[in-house]
Amino acid sequence: MKIEKDIQDFDAVGDNHIGTSSETPMRSDAFELTSSEKIDIIKDDVRHIMETLGLDLNDDSLKGTPKRVAKMFVNEIFGGLNPDKKPSASTFENKYKYGEMLVEKNITVYSTCEHHLLPIVGKAHVAYISNGTVVGLSKMNRIVDYFAKRPQVQERLTIQVVKELQKVLNTEDVACVIDAKHLCVNSRGIRDVDSSTVTSEFGGKFKNKETKREFLDYIKLDTTF
Repeated sequence: MKIEKDIQDFDAVGDNHIGTSSETPMRSDAFELTSSEKIDIIKDDVRHIMETLGLDLNDDSLKGTPKRVAKMFVNEIFGGLNPDKKPSASTFENKYKYGEMLVEKNITVYSTCEHHLLPIVGKAHVAYISNGTVVGLSKMNRIVDYFAKRPQVQERLTIQVVKELQKVLNTEDVACVIDAKHLCVNSRGIRDVDSSTVTSEFGGKFKNKETKREFLDYIKLDTTF
């Protein structure tokens, strides 16, 4: 039957972590509902899932779960879907004429696999070479966090971080490496608890072998204080 083949195809995509686009797939009507309206709808859907699983939502420990999950989805772990939450990234003139690469490493990544809605946890390392402007250091962390807070595949997240910083800084010379553990691999399926996934995106001068090597050497430095 066609529906069975479709299910098999969808499972194959998810288990192989295939992404369909460098942009997050969004419907044209994605923002017609308010956050409060989305929470009310998701709350009912979560309740239905829990009841279908046989859980007793009259229990004191469970009765608030549907609302808590709905608020978490909309306001927290998928908050990066809301363009209003996109961090403003003010740039400044590079008055001190710093001409080497700037590296912000060990940025904490908390994201969610879009295939199984399980956590992705890891570190991002981001660098750029100024062409006349610089950006506040915390903004690099906030950009990573914004794009991480949505259903993701790691390859897309890596590309989105680089593209956004390229736009903000008006330069192609941006790089990002992410090393993360996927609980859809670690806690289900193959259940390989030790494996992690590394992705990278190099733009402009970072495609040069020596510049790329310099960046990779920087992120190996021990920064334990």
